[in-house]
Amino acid sequence: MTAGLRVLVGIDLVKISDIAASVERFGSRFLDRIFTGDEQRYCLAAPGPSASRLAARFAAKEATRKILRLGDEVIPWRSIEVVRASNGSCDLVLHGEASAVARDAECRGFSLSMTHESDYASAVVVCERGRGKEDCAL
Repeated sequence: MTAGLRVLVGIDLVKISDIAASVERFGSRFLDRIFTGDEQRYCLAAPGPSASRLAARFAAKEATRKILRLGDEVIPWRSIEVVRASNGSCDLVLHGEASAVARDAECRGFSLSMTHESDYASAVVVCERGRGKEDCAL
């Protein structure tokens, strides 16, 4: 790690059945509020564990929010997006408000790992943060 930088880690665990219940109860209202169009297309297009894929992305968004230290600050869920590369790996792309918060906090170099098994999905997000403005304790 380069001098003046520190590593931040965010982690989240989501119960897949809770995401499935939200999709069942609220349908597109829930999906459109939380997930981008591309995230929905990927998660819902292929047969199989769509709730697992959605839950892993929800966990990734929550883990990212923890890194950004949002507290009560509200940013749109869709401003944090999980994108899938052609080789199958996933990355984070921040848009709008999330991108501005990350830039202001000097967060960069995000890395994402997601998994799902049984009724749980989890994500870990790591990023580098410069020691510029306020250096918050972990």
